[in-house]
Amino acid sequence: MLEPWNRCPREVRASVHAVLTDIDDTLTEEGRLPAIAYHALERLQQAGFLVVPVTGRPAGWCDLIARQWPVDAVVGENGAFYFRYESTTKRMLRRYAKDDGQRRIARDRLHEIQRAVLAEVPGAAVASDQAYREADLAIDFREDVPPLPRTAVDGIVAIFERFGATAKVSSIHVNGWFGGYDKLSTSRLLFKEAFGRDLDQTRQAVVFVGDSPNDAPMFGYFPNAVGVANVRDSLDAMPAHPRWITEGRSAHGFAEVAEALIQAKARERRP
Repeated sequence: MLEPWNRCPREVRASVHAVLTDIDDTLTEEGRLPAIAYHALERLQQAGFLVVPVTGRPAGWCDLIARQWPVDAVVGENGAFYFRYESTTKRMLRRYAKDDGQRRIARDRLHEIQRAVLAEVPGAAVASDQAYREADLAIDFREDVPPLPRTAVDGIVAIFERFGATAKVSSIHVNGWFGGYDKLSTSRLLFKEAFGRDLDQTRQAVVFVGDSPNDAPMFGYFPNAVGVANVRDSLDAMPAHPRWITEGRSAHGFAEVAEALIQAKARERRP
């Protein structure tokens, strides 16, 4: 059962040191990043939290996010990689779950899946950000095309799986890839390699915020995962649910999470 985020005990909120967050329909609203979400990210980082978007969005976007957003790193393409920009050395660290050769072979197989989806699912389209992807295929079912019914989305997933690929459903795309990684496995890798922390030992002190079925591994793993209010739209498609839920949808829900964490940390620091 989902519990209101505003009932999360202060001592739980005060123990949090890192915030991981989905992007689409968690930070964004109608495809745009509003000031309230960006400001919340900035305030979290200024308050001393590690801040990491964990998203299905492509490498091209993630390069910009890692460089220009107030974040400490970004996990992209549902765990295909993490990017971390070191501002002091002006260096981008790029860590992939699969090497160049493996990704090249996978791209050929994904092209076969693309042809099958477009032939078999009327109204589906290759996502407009596909040109900037390095490891997966994104099929648009509601971002830049008229929304498709649930049966069509299920059909897209079935085609990926028919070819032996992993498929995950976000709020706008079905993403598919070859490999056993996901958002959670690469978040673990990021924390170990970049932050020197064992995520398995510190997950009680990490909050993940999300909204869609591809966030389920994170919801199931983090004891204090939070769904923004629109997570209710997809609960029946999720094998795992968050513990907490915000009053606000999307960016406004994320801002609720940030405000509560910042206030709890400020109180903890008072003499």
